[in-house]
Amino acid sequence: MRAVRYIMAGAVLVVATSAAVAQTNDRNNNGYRYRWKDASGQSNFSDSLTPDAMKAGYDVVNAQGMVVQHVNRQLTADERAAAKKIADQQAAAKAAADQRQREDMQTLNAYPTEQAFTAARQSQLDNFHQAVNTTQLNLQGQEKTLADLLNRAGDLERAKQPVPPYLTTRIGEQRNTVSGLRATLQRQQAAETAAKASMAADVEHYRQLRAANPNGG
Repeated sequence: MRAVRYIMAGAVLVVATSAAVAQTNDRNNNGYRYRWKDASGQSNFSDSLTPDAMKAGYDVVNAQGMVVQHVNRQLTADERAAAKKIADQQAAAKAAADQRQREDMQTLNAYPTEQAFTAARQSQLDNFHQAVNTTQLNLQGQEKTLADLLNRAGDLERAKQPVPPYLTTRIGEQRNTVSGLRATLQRQQAAETAAKASMAADVEHYRQLRAANPNGG
């Protein structure tokens, strides 16, 4: 009786082992595998994903040997940094393009006709010109004040008299005022020149926008 139990237990163990082997073989034959090439260019296969495969880049192949997915190799630190830089540049370029598109649509909505757009641009030019004229007049007055202060100091020096400290201080302050106004005038004149130069291009750009969007923004 005991011998019969041993025989039956052995039979169960054989059956279970055979089933496990069959399941493993079925998974290996019908499941996915990983294929990659090493440094010498030789292809390697594995049932599990290895560090070498991830470093080299690998293909996922099915039981029929067909590639179902390709995964690129892992990037180095320098390559990741370079890729991030390119991605950041592309994102910035896209953001700038999107912003320009929004501005174009706002322009079309604000100025329904070319005449209205041209009038607005001319008004901007007039503002630039007016600012330049105002600064020029202010600068002329401040330059005259500086010249008067310098003449007063010169008269004292020619008369062999000391120049009072307050006058020296006042001359220094006036020099700074004149210098600041001259810098402001240069910036305003440059802005006016740039606005004049871009007006024709801006009008042409508006015409293109209007032609592409005849019904508005």
